[in-house]
Amino acid sequence: MMRIKRWITSSLRAKLLALFIVLSTIPLITVGLISYQKSYHSISSHSKASSMLQADMLGMNIDNLFKDTERLLELSNNPQVIHFLITQSETYQEAKDILRTFSLYRDTYKYEDVLNISLINLYGKGISERRGIFQSNMNPLRNPHFQTLAQNPESILRIPPSSFSTYDRVDGFTYGNQGIISIMTAVKQQITHEVIGFVIVDLKDSFIKEFCDKVTIGRTGFFYLLDQQGNPIYVPPVGNSDSALVHSIRIPDPNLRQSDSFVLQTAGPPRFIVHTASLATGWTIIGMAPLQEIVAEANRIRQLIIVSVVLSIIFAITLNYLLTMRLTRPIQQLQHKMRLTASGYLEAKVKPDGNDEIADLGQSYNIMVEQIKVLLERSILEQQQLQKAELRTLQAQINPHFLYNTLDSIIWMAEAGKSDGVIRLVKALSDFFRLSLNKGRDWVQIRTELAHAQSYLIIQQMRYRDILEYRIEVAEELQDYPVLNMTLQPLVENALYHGIKNKRGKGMITVSGYPEDHFVVLIVSDNGIGIPGERLALLREQIQLPIQSEDADTARSGFGLQNVHQRLQLYFGKEYGIRLDSTEGMGTQISVYIPKNRGL
Repeated sequence: MMRIKRWITSSLRAKLLALFIVLSTIPLITVGLISYQKSYHSISSHSKASSMLQADMLGMNIDNLFKDTERLLELSNNPQVIHFLITQSETYQEAKDILRTFSLYRDTYKYEDVLNISLINLYGKGISERRGIFQSNMNPLRNPHFQTLAQNPESILRIPPSSFSTYDRVDGFTYGNQGIISIMTAVKQQITHEVIGFVIVDLKDSFIKEFCDKVTIGRTGFFYLLDQQGNPIYVPPVGNSDSALVHSIRIPDPNLRQSDSFVLQTAGPPRFIVHTASLATGWTIIGMAPLQEIVAEANRIRQLIIVSVVLSIIFAITLNYLLTMRLTRPIQQLQHKMRLTASGYLEAKVKPDGNDEIADLGQSYNIMVEQIKVLLERSILEQQQLQKAELRTLQAQINPHFLYNTLDSIIWMAEAGKSDGVIRLVKALSDFFRLSLNKGRDWVQIRTELAHAQSYLIIQQMRYRDILEYRIEVAEELQDYPVLNMTLQPLVENALYHGIKNKRGKGMITVSGYPEDHFVVLIVSDNGIGIPGERLALLREQIQLPIQSEDADTARSGFGLQNVHQRLQLYFGKEYGIRLDSTEGMGTQISVYIPKNRGL
């Protein structure tokens, strides 16, 4: 987590990508959730309403069938029927007329599901399509259904198969194992309105099965019917779990005759229950199906929305990735070029692509680098000019110093009357200055610098004949290398004044040289008094100091050492210059390191 946070906070592209992802995914997820909720509730409500509508249609179909069938009950108003039920005797013709009336009703209304039409009076005399005229062995009023009609002559009873046993049948006729639904009503005397008999219409219950099979709920759901007491009238073949649910479901208040639905939580998958009431019969129609099937379309919409949102998020992230890469690539290139520039490589240039702000920034960067190069070149040129001016100043400081010492020697010899020596000394001094001037050039070959040092030694040997000897031992192959003018003379001077002059007896100054790796090493050594350890450490520190920091102690220690060292480092770099080594009482050695490069 910390690594991801560190990556986001350290990268502009990561910040832009994170910002784009948040700004694009949150609205997509929000819209997806809202769409899902709306569509899920809308489609599931539609599916539930559709299931309820199917239940209502099934109830209407059953009601319409009963209403059509109950037109047969109009026989109760037929004069022949009333006459048959009032009289105790009848003729064959009268019975035939009644049966013909039954047949006429059948032909008129096309009752295919009607099995039998029967009439019976209060004394047990009756007539039916299947038995003709018959006499019941039992009192009809002992039948509970006839008792109900006798007490409520205006009502119509619809008797489901479960409520009508064979014993209850007044004509004694049975239909085997076939389920029968009976419709009954009372026949009244037209003047007194007394109940004189009953009309019974027997229907096959298969039409209920056909209705239930035609109307489906879900994919595996089914409809079934309950009577007014909650007993099953028709239940299709179902599994054991569904069969147990059929007998356990209780409608909150079936007497309200309202259509409604609810979800039944079971040990298995939840079930969707829809119920409605048949207005004609008072029966309850119940549909049951797994809830998952009812909301299957809503689930498919949910999956579609989820897939759409996920694909949209992937597309948004991909697009954001490409956009951020497009936006940050020029910035990354600019960053890379700026790092190269910061490391000192001023040739790093940006190739602007386009005309936007980033391209303008790249162009401005290129202009800035060019200006920096110009300023650096100008600064380098000024520095070189400054270095040359400093070198000229150093040389100007060295030459008067040497001239003072030499003229002092000439005066001393002239006072001593040594005219030949004065002539030789003046001639050597002339050669010395001719070589020093070097036509205004700062560079000479080592052989010229050796001749310069030799002229100086000749001059000094004439002054210190009794104490000075010298030897120059530099290989011929090294003498063509270039060296700064006035490099060896100040060192020879330092060896003379601080090494040999204070020594008892003659001293020896040796100038030698040898190659070493990429250096040419020139050595000025003497066998003078040497330098004490503390003084040697102090001198080594002081020759590293800038010329401006010169003080009296430095001057007394040898102004030439510091000058030579500073000149060499100004021209060649910090790895070049002089190295001072000395042993007290044995002598001093000064090593000069210059580049081994003939091209200077």
